[in-house]
Formats: sequence, C-alpha cells, structure tokens
Amino acid sequence: MIECEDLNQEEIIKELCLCNGLSYEMIGQKGSDTSKLEMFFSGYPRIVGLSLFPNLTSLTIVAQDIKEISGLETCLQLKELWIAECCIEKIGGLQECRNLEKLYLYYNKISKIENLEKLFRLEVLWLNHNAIKNIEGLQTLKNLSDLNLAGNLISSIGRCLDPNEKLERLNLSGNQICSFKDLTNLTRLRHLKDLCLNDPQYKTNPVCLLCNYSTHVLYHLPYLQRLDTFDVSAKQIKELADLERELAELKGSGKVHNDRSNNNKVTELEKSKNGETVTEEPSLQQKIVTKLNALNERVTFWNKKIDEIEAIYRIEVKQKKKSHSLLIPFLLIELETVGNIHFEEGTRSDDWFNSCYELILSRFCTWDFRTYGITGVKVKRVIKVNNRILRLKFEEKFQKFLDNEDMQDSESYRKMLECLFYVFDPEVTVKKKHLLQILEKGFKDSETSKLPLRKEAVILANSLSMCECPRIEFLQQKYKDEKINSFEHELFRHGILLITKVFLGQSVQARDQDSISQANYPMLNSVFIPRKYLLNSIMGQRNCDCSVRQCKWFVFDHDLVLPEYIVEFEYITVVKAHSLFSFNVILEESKKSSERSLLSQDLKFDDEVIKMDPRIKPRPKLISLDDKTILSLAKTSIYSHIVSLNLHGNSLSKLRDLSKLTGLRKLNISFNEFTCLDDIYHLYNLEYLDASHNHVITLEGFRGLMKLKHLDLSWNQLKKSGDEINVLCKHTTSLLTLDIRHNPWQKPATLRMSVIGRLKTLTHLDGVLVSEEEATAATKFIAGTKITQFSLLRHSSTKEERPRILSIWPSAKILTQISKSGPHSHLNGNWYLKITALNLDGQHLFEITNLEKLENLKWASFSNNNLTKMEGLESCVNLEELTLDGNCISKIEGISKLTKLTHLSINNNLLTGLEKHTFDNMLHLHSLSLENNRITSLSGLQKAFTLIELYISNNYIALNQEIYNLKGLCNLVILDMYGNIIVWNQENYRLFVIFHLPELKALDGISIEPSETECAKDLFGGRLTSDMIAERQGHSNFTQMQELNWTSSSIRTVDLVPVDQFRNVCNVNLQNNNLTSFSGLIYLPNVKVLCLNYNHIESIMPRLKPQTHLTNRQLLYQKVPSSGYGQQGTAKINRDIMSSENLPPIMHSLEVLHLGYNGICNLIQLQLNRLRNLKFLFLQGNEISQVEGLDNLEVLQELVVDHNRIRAFNDSAFAKPSSLLALHLEENRLRELSKLQPLVKLEKLFLGYNKIQDMTELEKLDGISSLRELTVYGNPICRKMLHRHVLIFRLPNLQMLDGIPVNSDDRAKAEFHFSELQAKKNLFIPVTNSPVDGGSFGQVKAPPIKITNVIPPGGFSHYLGSDFTLTPEVEDKQNKNAGILMSNPRSIHAEIAFRQLRGINLSPSLLSHQNMASPSAQMYQGNQDEERIPGSHFPRSNRM
Repeated sequence: MIECEDLNQEEIIKELCLCNGLSYEMIGQKGSDTSKLEMFFSGYPRIVGLSLFPNLTSLTIVAQDIKEISGLETCLQLKELWIAECCIEKIGGLQECRNLEKLYLYYNKISKIENLEKLFRLEVLWLNHNAIKNIEGLQTLKNLSDLNLAGNLISSIGRCLDPNEKLERLNLSGNQICSFKDLTNLTRLRHLKDLCLNDPQYKTNPVCLLCNYSTHVLYHLPYLQRLDTFDVSAKQIKELADLERELAELKGSGKVHNDRSNNNKVTELEKSKNGETVTEEPSLQQKIVTKLNALNERVTFWNKKIDEIEAIYRIEVKQKKKSHSLLIPFLLIELETVGNIHFEEGTRSDDWFNSCYELILSRFCTWDFRTYGITGVKVKRVIKVNNRILRLKFEEKFQKFLDNEDMQDSESYRKMLECLFYVFDPEVTVKKKHLLQILEKGFKDSETSKLPLRKEAVILANSLSMCECPRIEFLQQKYKDEKINSFEHELFRHGILLITKVFLGQSVQARDQDSISQANYPMLNSVFIPRKYLLNSIMGQRNCDCSVRQCKWFVFDHDLVLPEYIVEFEYITVVKAHSLFSFNVILEESKKSSERSLLSQDLKFDDEVIKMDPRIKPRPKLISLDDKTILSLAKTSIYSHIVSLNLHGNSLSKLRDLSKLTGLRKLNISFNEFTCLDDIYHLYNLEYLDASHNHVITLEGFRGLMKLKHLDLSWNQLKKSGDEINVLCKHTTSLLTLDIRHNPWQKPATLRMSVIGRLKTLTHLDGVLVSEEEATAATKFIAGTKITQFSLLRHSSTKEERPRILSIWPSAKILTQISKSGPHSHLNGNWYLKITALNLDGQHLFEITNLEKLENLKWASFSNNNLTKMEGLESCVNLEELTLDGNCISKIEGISKLTKLTHLSINNNLLTGLEKHTFDNMLHLHSLSLENNRITSLSGLQKAFTLIELYISNNYIALNQEIYNLKGLCNLVILDMYGNIIVWNQENYRLFVIFHLPELKALDGISIEPSETECAKDLFGGRLTSDMIAERQGHSNFTQMQELNWTSSSIRTVDLVPVDQFRNVCNVNLQNNNLTSFSGLIYLPNVKVLCLNYNHIESIMPRLKPQTHLTNRQLLYQKVPSSGYGQQGTAKINRDIMSSENLPPIMHSLEVLHLGYNGICNLIQLQLNRLRNLKFLFLQGNEISQVEGLDNLEVLQELVVDHNRIRAFNDSAFAKPSSLLALHLEENRLRELSKLQPLVKLEKLFLGYNKIQDMTELEKLDGISSLRELTVYGNPICRKMLHRHVLIFRLPNLQMLDGIPVNSDDRAKAEFHFSELQAKKNLFIPVTNSPVDGGSFGQVKAPPIKITNVIPPGGFSHYLGSDFTLTPEVEDKQNKNAGILMSNPRSIHAEIAFRQLRGINLSPSLLSHQNMASPSAQMYQGNQDEERIPGSHFPRSNRM
C-alpha cells in the first residue's frame, strides 16, 4: 500500500515538473533553483514534492481537488501563494511560511478565518467566495493592506478590523451587512482608500439598498478614493459629503440640549449613590431601605418554603429506602433457604392482591381515624409470603384438630380459620430485623417488646384501628413532648401491616379478673376482648356499627398463626390550611379555594415588592472580562490599587489575567456561569470570595489563596467531597468560614465531619458555628479514615478457603464475620502475608494505602467509603475478588496487574464509561457488577471473553447497538440490564437481547424459556438493520457509506432507519438471501446499482395480502401457464397492466438492477415499470415466459433474460420505441424472431442455444440495421452450414458473429458462395414445371420471389424468368436508379440463390455442393461438437 502511494506521489511530481517545463530526473539529482511553480485545472490532487524546490517564492494552484493545505513546511521563502477554486475547508499548514506576503484562497469552502497568527508580513489576503460568517483571526496581521471577503456570509463588521490599521483596500460585497451603524466601525481605518460593498460581480449587501447609502459612507469615510468600483475622489463628491455633514449637524443640534440635560440627571444620580446630599428627593434613601426590607421578608418566606420542601423530600426518601430495604433481605432469605421461603410481589392482575386490598378497606373505619385527620387508606404494595416450613407446621396441627373431631364437625373447625392483623408494639418502630425474624421463624421467641403477654400469646386484631391507633397516638405524644416541629400528617402517614392466617380453635371472651395466659385458659386455643371492654382503649365510644365487631385476639399456640402477606400502606389525610407542599392528600371543602390561590397570591405579592419604588433598570450583563472593564468597574487605572471587585449577576464563565490584581482582597462572582475556578489562583491577598449560584463542578486549579478566610460555594454542582476537601486543605490554609450547602454531594451524611476534621481552622461551616466538641469528634473521625495496622488486624481474616455459603455478600465480608484475625493476634514479621481477606466497608476511607505487603490477599471489600480513585492495589497480585460499591469512583483504573481477578463489583459509583483495554488482561474474570452508575457504552467489554455474569442495571445505556459489544462473550449466561434507557426505547427489548446473545440463560433476573428463543428468532431473524451494519463497521456514522455488501446472510427484510443517514449509499449487493421484495431498499434515495441475484423476489413492493380469493385452477395457471387452467381473460390482464403503469415511479436513481435466479415468472407482477431511470436489467436464470411490463423503461440500454422459458414475443413486448442497445436471449425456447423490429437502436443480440431452425426467422433481423454483434450458435439452424454466410450477407453492419469477428474476406466469400450457388442453380432448374403430386422424383416449383431491396438495371428482368417479379415500388424506381446494381455489394445472382433456398428441392449435385462450408463455419462447427458452452459462461460487463 505504501509503495503504491509513493508511486502515485512520484507520478504527481512528474506531472508538476512537466507542466512547469522542468526535468524530473535533473531535479531529483541536482535539485532546482526554481522560484515559481504553477498548476492549473488537474493533475495535482494534493500538495506534494515541494521539498525539491527550496527556493520557491511563488506557488499557484488553481482548480484542483485539494481538500487541505499541507506539504508547505519546507517552503520557507514562499512569498505568494494561490490555492484557488479548490476544495479547501480549513485554513492550516501555513505556520512555517513566515515570509508570506500574498495569500489567495478564493473560491473554496472555508468557513472560518484561522491559523494566520504567525503570518506577520502578510499584505494581501483574498478569501472571497467562501462560507465565512465572522471576521476574526486577523488581529496579528498589522501589515495587511488588501482584504477581500466578498461573496461570504458575513452579517456584521464590529471592531474586528481595528488592529489592521494599514488596510487600504477592503471588499465586503455579496455579504449580509445591513446596518449603517455597523459601517461606522470602518471610520477607525484611517488609511482605507478603496471600499467595496456593492461590487457588480456579487450580490448586493442589504445596507446598499437603504436610502442615502453612498452619502452616508462618504460622510463617515471622507478619505475614500473608490467606492463600489467608482472613483469618488472628485471635488464635487467631497463637497456633497461636506453638505451632508452640515445637514446632519443641524439636525442633531436640536438634540444636544436634551442630551446635556440627561447627562446632568445622570450626574445627580451618581452623586446620590455616592452618599452626597440630595435636595430634590430627600425620601429616596428611605424608599430604598423600605424596599430592601420588603425583599428580605420575601426571601425569608421562600427560604422557609425551601426548608419545608427539603423536609418533605427527606421524609419521602427515607420512606422509599425503608420500603425498598426489604427486597434485598427477602432475596437473601430465598437464596439461603433454597426457595423454601419465597416472596412474591402482587399486582392488580393477581386475585390475592385484590383480596388483600378489599380486606383492608373492609376493616378500615373512617370514624375511628377522623380525630387524626385521616380520611382513607391507600395500599401501595402487597408481598405474599410463602414459608413452606411454617405452613407445614400450621397444616400439621390443623389436621390434628380435624382428626380428633368427628367428620360432622370438621366444617365448623374450618370456619375457625380467620385472617387477622398482627399487632406490633406501638412504642417500637417496626424494625426490619424483627419483621424478617417473624417471616422466617414465626412468632416463637421473636418478641423483645415491653408489652405483657407477648411470651404467652400472639396478639392479633380484626380491625385496622385497633392495630394502628395506638401507634398514631404514641407518635403524636412523643413529638409533642419533644417539641419537634414537623408535619403532623407525616408522623404516621406510612405504615406496615402483617396479615396472618389464624386458626382460632376453641375460643372464649377473656375474663376481666384473669390475666391472659395458657394456665388460666388450659382447654382453649385463644381468647378475645371486644373493643368496648378494653380498659386502655384510646378510642372511646363511637356511634358506628363496626365497633361492635372489633376485637383483639390472643392465640396461645404460635404455630397456629401463619404470616401470609406484608402490606405497605399510606393514609390519606386532610391538609392543614397553612401547609403549601404536601403529597397524596385531600383538602377540606371549606379550604379548597384559599389553598389553591395561596401560591398565586405569594407570587403576586413578590411582583408587587419588586415593582416598589425606586425602580432600578437592570444593567447589561457582562459576557467577557477584559482589562478595560476591570479598571472601569474598580474606578481606578492601576491594577495594584484594586482591593474589591464585584462581578455579581453577570454571564461570565472565564476570568482571565486576574492574578495581576495583586492587591485584591474581596471578590464577588456569584450568579454567573462558572463551571470551574481555575482562573482564581495566586491571589495572595484575597480574603473573601463569593462564588455561590454558579455551575462549579470541580475545584481543580483553585490554588495559591493562602490568606483566604471566607469562601462561599453554595448552590453549585460539586459532588466529590474527597477531591474538593483535598484542594481546600492544600491551598486555603487560613479558611475560617465555608458554605457548601445545596450541592449534590455524593456522601452528604459524613460531609460535615469530613470537612471540619480536615480544615482545622474553620470556625463556621454552612452558617453554623463549629463547636469544640464537634471539632474533637471530627478529628477522631478523620483519624479513623486511614488504613492502619490496627484496622488491618481488626477487619481481616487468614482463612485460606471461602466457605460454601449461599449468599450474595462479598467473600471478604463473610470471612471476616466468621473468623476475624482480631487486634490481639500474635504479631510476627510475616503477619502481613497471612491475611487473605480484608473487609473495610463503611470506614469512611478517602484513599487505599498501606496494602503493599498484603501479597496473599484474595478477597477485599471497600464498600461505602469516600474513594474517588482505584489505587493502592497494585501489589495485591493474588486478588480474586474486589468490591468497591458505594464510593465516588469515576474511572476503572489501577487493576491491570490483578490478572487473577474473578469477581469485580463497583456498584453505586460515578462511572460514566468503560475504557477500551481495561479488561484485556482479565483472563479469569467471571463476574462483573456495575449497577447504579452512569455508564453509556459497553464497548470496553468486547474482549472480556471469560465473563459469565454481567450486572449493569440502572445505568444510561440507551442504544441497542451496545448489545452488539457483548456478542463476542460466548460464556455470558447471566445479564441484568434492567433500569437502562434501552429497556424502554428498544421495541421488543427482551427478545432483541435474546436473539443477539443466544447463549444467555437469564436476562434481568428472569430465566429465558425456549419459547422466547424461538420468538426472538422469528421476530429478528433475517432482518438487515442499522444496528447490524453498525456492529460490522464499528460505528454508526452511515453518512459516509457508499456501498452496502451483505451476501449469504438469510436476510428476509431490510429495515434501515433513519433513511437519511444512508443517503450516500449508491451500490447495494444483497445476493444469495431470502428477500421476497425490495423491502426497505426502496427508501434509499441514491442507490444506482442493486444486486439481488439468488433471492426470492416476487415484486418490488411487499405483497400486502395473500391471494386467497383465487381458485386452485387459477393458482395452477399462475405457476404453469401452459396448463390452460384458470385463465382470467384479456380484460383481467389489461387491468393488471394498466394498474402497473399508473403506479408512481420509485427509486429514481436506480440504473443497474440484477434479479437473476429468483424464480420470477411474471414480470408484470414485479412492477419494474416503476423504475423509470433503469438502464441495465439482468433477469437471467428465472422462469419468465413472456417479456412484458417493461414499456415505461424508456432509457433501458441492456436487457438480459438468458436461461428462461421464452418461446415467442407478444405484441406488447417491444411495442414502444426503445433505447435498447443489447438484448440477451440465450438458453431460452425461441423458435421465431418476430416483434423485434421496433428495436431500431439494437447493436448486440445474443440468441445462442434456442430452437431457431428456419432461415426465414433470421430474415426478420434485416430491419435492425444497427446490429453489430450477433450470436446464434447452439440453434438447429446452425446445422445448415450456410447460416454464417447468410447472416454476413444479410446484415451489412455486422462486426461480430458467434464470437468471431467479421472481416472483408468473410463478406467476399459469402458473396462468391451465393454467386456460385446461383450459377449452378440455373443449370438444374428445367423450363417446364413438373407436377408436385406425381409419384416419381421431380423438381418442385419455386414460389415467386418478391424483391424489395434490390433494384436491377433496365432490361435485366428477362434473365430472372417468370418466377421473379418486381413490386410496383421497385419498378417505379428502376428508371430513376439505373446502374445502381453495379454499386450494390450484393450481386443479383446471390440474391436469387438465397431466395431459392426457401423450400426448393435442388438437384443432388447442388445439394452435395452445400456441404462445402466456409473455413469459418467449419471452425465453429468443430467448437460446437467439442463442448456446448452455456450463454451464462460468456463474459458479461460487470455493472456492479
């Protein structure tokens, strides 16, 4: 490839030398002193070979295909450069051309002026006819005198040309300048003499169409000598400009007085701001104070609302976490019990879910809860508990009761089964551990509460109020005693119910005098107490009927209480009138109107306060900061005198050269657009910095602020607490107050302790005083965040093998819980080497250190820390399992040496992607878990070939192409992608993944059934999609793709979306697939060549409906037309033709179409008439019997229908005038050649291996005078050895016959042969005719011969006999064309002989003479006898 490029480069240099009259050989040997080179129009596709011309000063390149400027590095003496009318898109490659004085880059595709900074000597710059939008990048071109920017897209001049003071000629014609005011910027160009804004060669600028345009320009630019190509240096024009100036001054004089008065007002306002006495408005200061107080009140109000929102948010998050915290323990219990305990979450479609819902609603009494503002209950989740162990115990004891009783009473015992609510201890919040213990082991020995009787009996109730009201009452009293200000309805709004299945057995109402125990009720299974008898009832008497049925039950046998359902619910409460923000609530009718208008009233009140006097107009916001602006804001001219700088409320994102303000003490940049603070550095005297309300994401680059005492970073986007605290510790050693509230910190729970412990000088954090106790606690906290010898011994294990425990917990955690080394282990010199497991979860680590000696560490866990980087593990080369969940890691690194790693878990971090070669060395990695991150791509997993399990749920994977990155992972059997965007975006997501990853056994926690695999194959098998192409290409940028080659892939449909991305595809090859139509290919706009050989194409468009209306006979006729069955008549055929012709055209760019070997039998059904621009059509190897349905292909040049079943052509085959140049009909069943006469432009006709046996059929080709190439080999007619002479004689323009060129000798022999044949014929034909029906051998009378193309001379007819007649047309021409026979290449004898070959029995001697064939015919006959060569084996011009 490189040699080819070098050769190509050498050819280009040779062309360059040739065009400039130079010798390439001489230059290669001795070099060249040439100083000027030129290349025009072609032959120089890229700039090469200029190193051979070190003295080059002028280079001209015009009208070449050059796309970039390159190869000029050696042209150090270049002064003049022309690269015009090329394809340059970007200015570049000119850095070394420091001596360049003239640069012409017109008529290119340049969109930006750039990379000209080092061309200090440049005087002329032409960039006309490009796509430039802005004038820029010319600041350093101080010597520029001629600038041409005509024919671009420039809309504004601005101050961009101010540095170019020497500019004399400027052309801005053909742009979009539209402002007079913008033109006044040119007044600063004192040397400007020639200005063009309306050059006749270009379009007009909009400003030139305004009235008084010329006068305005001349008025502001009096030194101009030429304007818009006209000379304006005449004295009269100058006088006109002066007159205009005077008129303008007169018009403006009336405004001067007003301007002065306005200036006076401004001065007075400034004085008032500076604290000077204001006599006109003595109450202004008072008004300002009043407005500020009102604004502060509104800010306080909204701050309170924000606190309210955050409080509600915290409660909601806490509740969500509490709700979801049960799922993992449930799964662990299922795993540890091997499915004997199973939990199932219900939905509306489950009958048992609806039954639970109805049970709770039926046992909820609104009257009981009215006191607490509760009006209803909403069930949020129901989980069914299937504990096989407890159920067997329950059924066993229940069966014993049935066995001990008579069969007649068994039904009554079944009625004793009841669903009751378990009554939790109201003074103890339902603990997760307590609930799990009940669900796993039942109610025995599971109670640790203060309530009496818990040991004796299980307390249950049949009413929601009897379970919940004690809890609500207790919580209200608790918060009332502690005086905690919170939302009352939030205290009890969420709750958990445990529904149990209970066998009450023998039961009675409890006696008041006896305590409830089995000893007092020895023969009973349970006792109950109605609500009205409960002495400690907090509900009192109610007037509803349900209170009579409400009871509390005490069941003595714990095994007869089976936990069945866990219900999470939420109360619907009445909103208090003062509360603005609440969730899942209803409003009391009397307060609806006021509550709804509360928010709008507050906003209205805000507007009123803002509109209070005095109103101050908002000042314009600064977008960038320069030296002049800084000095203006500081009201000084010396940088070192600036002490305070207020940049509050602008749109700044950068602060350049701020370090020169060496005296700056106070800086306010709040409410701007900063994303980082790297411009704030080395301000050694800075004491106060307010950077609140920006978009700061990192403090990296924030340095050299040793005197900084007050820093406000609130309301930004800081996340990584460890990194940011490190920066502050290093560069702000004197910090006293710090505000970092309202940032999305990754670890907010330990943030305050971390900051106070690291920044020991702090006195206030987030507006709260740092107490001594807090500082001491923080110091201890920080001390515990480092890995020490003590922590290693305390949290490690020396076990050599992992115990066989069914658990998802990390091995390090399991081992350290089972067998800890302990801090008092016997220490020796090699104690580090004995550690195999290390569990440092939740130690608040900021970095991993001191692990260098743990060479035998196999299992390590560092979850729930503050780690930001994966470092410090390089020495642990034997590590097999590593867990880093719940940290702040953003990149997987530092594990390249951990080649023995089998399990890696980095859940709940800040990962955004996977580096390409991260897992290349992980030859034993079996399990990878990356859940709850921000990963968008799976490309980094392409070489993780050993991966068996991949957990990557809850990330940002959106594109289905990402699944293709996993196709090479043949060992992958478990994949979890739940919670990614692709799950919702990809239609039939699950089947899509199953289809592309056939080795998978489980997807998203659900096993894959064989039926799903079959459905996936049916749905996605045989579809050519954009994703498949992207997988093969390695990218999804299809706009540059020109060819689509996808053969032998069992494709059934094509679905390429979006189609616009495939707009440049011009060649498509889908050979050897299963397509039945063009499918989605019809939407590709620019396809020129389409190859669909070896498919099953039935029609261009997909068939919409099967032809179920056809009878069996009609279907048979469609398949075998010769059967004669089911013919639908001419009318039906005509309707089909008409409907096909009326269809709109498609695929307008298609020129070449290959449809060979598709089993096509009906061309009309194919709808080829819709391809109006088709030029080459290949239909070989099909079942076609009629050439039809091609009438509208008016530009068709070549048609190939070899190897089909064509017998003859119907009237409509070639009825319309055609542009056909080549027609291939070999290996068909043709017997006749009629209907070919309309092909007047036909040049090539291939008729080999058909069934033509009558010479009269070859006669029919006479009308095709343009025929130059013909094949007829393999036909029966070739057995008559005269066929070659006949065809050569009949077709005067024929140049090639049966693959053999036709020369002049062949024509002479053909003429001679027919002359001789005629002479012998005259000897054997008798004068009298013999009867044909005689029994003896005799001569048959020849039919009359009609000659239309030979005109004999006068008096020649008596030689022809009575059998030879002339048409009247010929006779009319005979006298006019005397002597024409002598100039005709055919002799009349040869013509007579040819005509008499038709059906005339010649004499034996004449017949024997026919065996004398020409040498060329003998040669072809020999070839034919040797081997029959199929027409398909002859070379075809490959249109692909």
